[in-house]
Amino acid sequence: MEKIWLKSYPEGVPAEVDVREFSSLKDVLEKSCERYRDLPAFTNMGRTLTYADLDRMSAAFGAYLQGEVGLSKGDRVALMMPNLLQYPVAMFGALRVGMTVVNVNPLYTARELRHQLQDSGAKLIVVLENFAHTVEEALGKNPGIHVVTTRIGDLLEFPAGLIANLAVKYLKRLVPAWEIAHAVELPRILSGSRQTLIDVAITPDDMAFLQYTGGTTGVPKGAVLTHGNMVANLIQTAAWIGRNLEEGAETVVTPLPLYHVFSLTANLLTFFKLGAHNILITNPRNIEGFIKELKKIPFTAITGVNTLFNALLNAPGIGEINATALKIAVGGGMAVQRAVAERWQQSFGVPLIEGYGLTETSPIVCANPLDIREYTGSIGLPLPSTEVSIRDDGIALPPGQIGEICVRGPQVMKGYWNKPEETAKVLTADGWLRTGDMGFMDEKGFVRLVDRKKDMILVSGFNVYPNEIEDVVMTHPGVLEAAAISVPDDRSGESVRLVVVKKDPALSAEDLVEHCRKSLAGYKVPKGVVFRSAPLPKTNVGKILRRVIREEELAAGAMPELASR
Repeated sequence: MEKIWLKSYPEGVPAEVDVREFSSLKDVLEKSCERYRDLPAFTNMGRTLTYADLDRMSAAFGAYLQGEVGLSKGDRVALMMPNLLQYPVAMFGALRVGMTVVNVNPLYTARELRHQLQDSGAKLIVVLENFAHTVEEALGKNPGIHVVTTRIGDLLEFPAGLIANLAVKYLKRLVPAWEIAHAVELPRILSGSRQTLIDVAITPDDMAFLQYTGGTTGVPKGAVLTHGNMVANLIQTAAWIGRNLEEGAETVVTPLPLYHVFSLTANLLTFFKLGAHNILITNPRNIEGFIKELKKIPFTAITGVNTLFNALLNAPGIGEINATALKIAVGGGMAVQRAVAERWQQSFGVPLIEGYGLTETSPIVCANPLDIREYTGSIGLPLPSTEVSIRDDGIALPPGQIGEICVRGPQVMKGYWNKPEETAKVLTADGWLRTGDMGFMDEKGFVRLVDRKKDMILVSGFNVYPNEIEDVVMTHPGVLEAAAISVPDDRSGESVRLVVVKKDPALSAEDLVEHCRKSLAGYKVPKGVVFRSAPLPKTNVGKILRRVIREEELAAGAMPELASR
C-alpha cells in the first residue's frame, strides 16, 4: 500500500524505526539506569528517586518476587495503585525478572477486581492500603494470591541514602487486617532485599503487560502486550517527539494514572528512555494541589485528557504557572476539543497536540506533528513503522472515504488473553487490527475519526461499556428494561445516561444510582436516569436499539440529572 502520510512527515522523523534497539523493557531499564544514573527519574510528594535508586529498588523487589514469594518468569503480578513512586519500582521489579504486569484501576469495585484477578491468573497483587478493603472483599477467605500493601507515605519517611533495606521500608508485605486462610504463612517482604536477583533472559515475544480493555463487545479482555510491542511503541513515540527534546534534560508532568496504557507508554516508558525527570501527580482532580505542584519546577512536557486541560485552564492560579520551558503538550485518551486547544495555545504558546491509539496497539497509532500551529480536528499521521488503512469489509478505500480504521505495525498486540475467538474477530491473517473505529484519511495522510466503537462511552478518557452497566442494572428487581447510552458532558466529554422501563412503579432514579455504585467504579455510574412508560425500541430479534434511544434523548434536549419523563 502507498504510505501517503510519509510526504507530510516533519523533517527529521524517520519513516521506519529500529524496533530491535532494545531487546526488552528490562534492556530499556538497565541502559537508562546506567546512562542517567545520577539524574532524577521520578518525583512524587516531595520525594525523588534517581535512576540509580530505581535500579537498586526494582532489583530488590524483583529478588523478593523470585526468592521469597517463589514466582517465576511468566507469572502475573497485579498493581493496584495511583501514581506513586511505588508504581515504577514495582513495575520494573516485576518486568526485569520476566513477570507480566496486570494493571488494575484502584477505583474498581470488588466484582470488577475479582474478574480481572481470576481472568489473568495473577499470583500477587501490590495494592495501596487505602484500597485494601476492595481486595479483601474480592478475594474472600481463600484468595490463592499473595498480597503486598503499601502506604502513601512509605517512601517519604526515608532519606535517599537509606535504601539498603528498601523492600521492608516501602513495600510492606503484611498479614492483612482481614482474615484470609493461610495468611499467617505469608512471609514478610524483609528478606527480599537480602537475596540476589537472578538474571532472566527476556525476548521480544515474552508478555510484558496484560492490559485490560472492554474491546468492541464490552466483555473485559486482557490485551497481550509483549516486550516487543511496548519497546516498539516507545521507540516510535520517541522518534516522533525526540527531535524536539534533549536527552537527560527534560521534565515531564504525569497527571494521568500510570495504569492507563496512554500514560504508561507516552509518559513513563518513552520519557524513561530519554532520561527525563518524571513528576508523578497522585490526585490531579485536586486542581488546586495540581497547580501548586506545577509551580514548583519548570516542566518541559505534559500529557493529559481534554477534560483535565480544560479544568486547568479554568482554575484560579493557572496564570501563576511559569510554563516558559514548556515544549510539548499532548492530549490523548479522548478527543481534544477545539475550544480547549485554542485556549491552551493562547495561554502557553504551545499547541495541544492530539493523537490516537488503543489498548490493543500499546497504544499509540497516530499523532499530529508537534509544530502544528492550529487546531485541525485530525488525529494525526501514522507513527513511523505503522500502517493505517481505511477499509470497508476488508477492501482498502481511497482518501476521503469513510470506513473502518485498520492498523498494522510492531505495536499491535499478540491477541486477547485466552480468547482466540475474540482475537480472530479483530486480527486478520495478515496482521491488520480492525479497530472498530470509523474514519477517513485525507490526501495528505492525516486521519480523521468520524465515530468511535459503536456503543462505547468515553468518560474522561476511560472506556465504559453499556453491556456491563446494563447487566448490573437488570439485577435490580424494580427494572423491566434498561439501556445505557452516552450523552455529551462539559466536564468529562461524555457521561452515562440510563434509560429505564420500570417493573416497580416506586423505583426511583436515586435507587438505581445507589444500586450501580455497589458494583461499578465511579466513572461508570450513570450520571442521569430517565424513566419511560413505553417499551424501549428494539430490532426484529428483540435487541434494544441504543443508537435510536440516544438519538431520541439528544433530540429531547438538555435534561437535568436524574430526570424522569
